[in-house]
Order: sequence, then structure tokens, then C-alpha cells
Amino acid sequence: MPQITTRQTDEDGMVTAELAFASLFAAGFVVLLAWVVSLLLVFAGCYSTASQVARQNARGDQAAVKLAIDAGPPGSTVVITRSTTMVTVQVRVAAQPWAKWLPAVPLTAQAHAFIESG
Repeated sequence: MPQITTRQTDEDGMVTAELAFASLFAAGFVVLLAWVVSLLLVFAGCYSTASQVARQNARGDQAAVKLAIDAGPPGSTVVITRSTTMVTVQVRVAAQPWAKWLPAVPLTAQAHAFIESG
């Protein structure tokens, strides 16, 4: 009967270490992805504010303009430029969605509306 021999290697636990590093990488990727999604949500708020302010300013409804600006993202700056035919609104914010120690990402949204007569 043949004799069965086993070899000892120095690679015991390598799969466990590789799995641990892969898990850490996956967790970091999920956190980064969530951070990017939160930045996109802040940008969507900027764009929504810019379009609402432009539309209400084009209609001449200053009370609605104030409400739309107040409902915008916290810390945002709204710049309204009015020409003879068009209103342009730019909303800027330095987004820090999770913590103040994270880097601020400058976001800008712009909207245009034709001035309505009446």
C-alpha cells in the first residue's frame, strides 16, 4: 500500500488575509460611493433651487423667490442676473455632506428663464 505524505507550507491563513483586505476594500468603496451619492443629492438641491428662483423671478413673484432661496441647500449663495429678456440664476455651495473635516466640494448649478410679461 502506498504511503500518503502531506507537505507543510508557510501559506497557512493566506486566504483569510486576502479576504480581510478584499472586505476592507469593498467597505471603503461602499463608503466612497455613498459620499458621491450624497454630493449628487446636494447638487440636485442646488439645481432645483436655481430653476425655482429663475422661474419665480421671471414671473415677478418676489415672495416665492425668497421662499425658494430659503429652501435651498444650507450655506448656498444665490446670484440673480436679470437682462431685458432673461433671468439667470446661479446657486453655489461648498458641499461637505457628512463632516466638516472632509474636503469641501464646490458645486454650482445654473438655470435660465425667459421673463414673462403680464
